[in-house]
Amino acid sequence: MPIFPSAHVSLVTGSSTGIGAAAALDLAREGSRVAVHYNTSADAAHEVAGKIEDAGGTAVVYQGDLSNAEGARKLVADVLAGSGRIDCLVNNAGSLVARKLLLDITDELWRQVMDVNLNSAFWVTKPVAAHMIERGSGTIINISSIAARNGGGLGAMPYATAKAAMTCMTKGLAKELIGHGIRVNAVHPGVILTPFHERFSSEERMNAMVSTIPQGRAGESVEVAGMITFLASERSSHIVGETIEINGGMLMD
Repeated sequence: MPIFPSAHVSLVTGSSTGIGAAAALDLAREGSRVAVHYNTSADAAHEVAGKIEDAGGTAVVYQGDLSNAEGARKLVADVLAGSGRIDCLVNNAGSLVARKLLLDITDELWRQVMDVNLNSAFWVTKPVAAHMIERGSGTIINISSIAARNGGGLGAMPYATAKAAMTCMTKGLAKELIGHGIRVNAVHPGVILTPFHERFSSEERMNAMVSTIPQGRAGESVEVAGMITFLASERSSHIVGETIEINGGMLMD
């Protein structure tokens, strides 16, 4: 029995690959109608939507450049025009952009990393929250990173900084929006096998990171997706402003 009602709609940003794609598939499996978002990976996004539809779910693909406020606002407007509502927002879009040490980080790279990872979430969340406030309900799940807790690996300082700010934003939003019936939470994935690491982490770096995980392996996207679905559902109805660590014991509180 699906855990979401038939009218439930989820917008998952950056859902063409990796954790976002896994989240879109898992939310759809539990009955949510999913807005699959991409920026440049059109074929991958349509493949995700096809898998959802083949499994009996509903998915619509939307393109949007979230590195600017106009593109983010247009995406939300397009989803609302197409589906009429957004019950769950998963702020997943993001990228390391490039591994650079401090003295090689240009002002442009710094701005790009902040726009892609932090500002994009703000720009999408604001109009979605306005819609949810009108309806008096909703869930927002921010995909941060273990880098927000440990500063990230060498060359990832801007990304880690953006994710730390996103984690802080989660708590601020949670306090502000819970009075409107909107729950905001976050997850901190650790080392997860995704195209992110295929692009930005060498085999040597990956092996070094995995060696620090007590569980002895990297995580899978589906393991993060299951937590996202849980946080989006009424099964987590008393969880507000939390950040869930998903890292195989790599970092423990």
